Amino acid sequence: MLKLSVNINKIATLRNARGGNNPDLVMAAQNAERFGAQGITIHPRPDERHIRYEDAFALAQVVNTELNIEGNPQKGRYLEIIEKIKPAQATLVPDSDDVLTSNAGWDTLKHKAYLTETIAHIQSLGVRVSLFIDPVAAMIEGAAAVGADRIELYTESYAQGYKQNREKSVAPYVEAAALATSLALGLNAGHDLDLKNLAYLYHSIPNLQEVSIGHALISDALYYGLENTIQMYLRAIETAQVSPIS
Repeated sequence: MLKLSVNINKIATLRNARGGNNPDLVMAAQNAERFGAQGITIHPRPDERHIRYEDAFALAQVVNTELNIEGNPQKGRYLEIIEKIKPAQATLVPDSDDVLTSNAGWDTLKHKAYLTETIAHIQSLGVRVSLFIDPVAAMIEGAAAVGADRIELYTESYAQGYKQNREKSVAPYVEAAALATSLALGLNAGHDLDLKNLAYLYHSIPNLQEVSIGHALISDALYYGLENTIQMYLRAIETAQVSPIS
């Protein structure tokens, strides 16, 4: 079944707004796992706007599911973190310093030499590597060529088009998933997924292995509570697996 990895960046953002340790990021991660999350995702950025480098090491001591650390290996101390922590998964994202959130996948052709070397190095540590990728055939073929274990499909355009025409919006992702599978790439997905659009994505791409969801899930938790919200996302996944999507 599709695994739900909870991205806790926004909890760190709230903590950092006032200093101190409230809310407690480590406790939030432990609770998320206790409530059913099958992974914890963080994305430390060089400016430490939310996840601090010290957070990554603290979380590595307590996460009992899969720790997924996202980031740009060309920036800051990302590679140092991966080398020292050796998380279950490193998701490489080509963020520039000035972006508010991730907004594009890798150009796996332009960066072929760099990605090949970097991925091999991370894999030598025993860490699974996923590449953040747009649903573009050439980029997916490039991801296979550089040795990635998985790709994470960048789902912003799916989420934006979902309300207008969900069949049209998901079509490029169905094609991308089929291509990735034919190339022996594992499949993750993330960005702007929520309780409204998650089930249909999984229904359309039943071989998805993992989704990482942060902003929407943490926002929902303000209304429903963290435990109930995680259970709602897990039920959405279960619904997509066992019954038709109307």
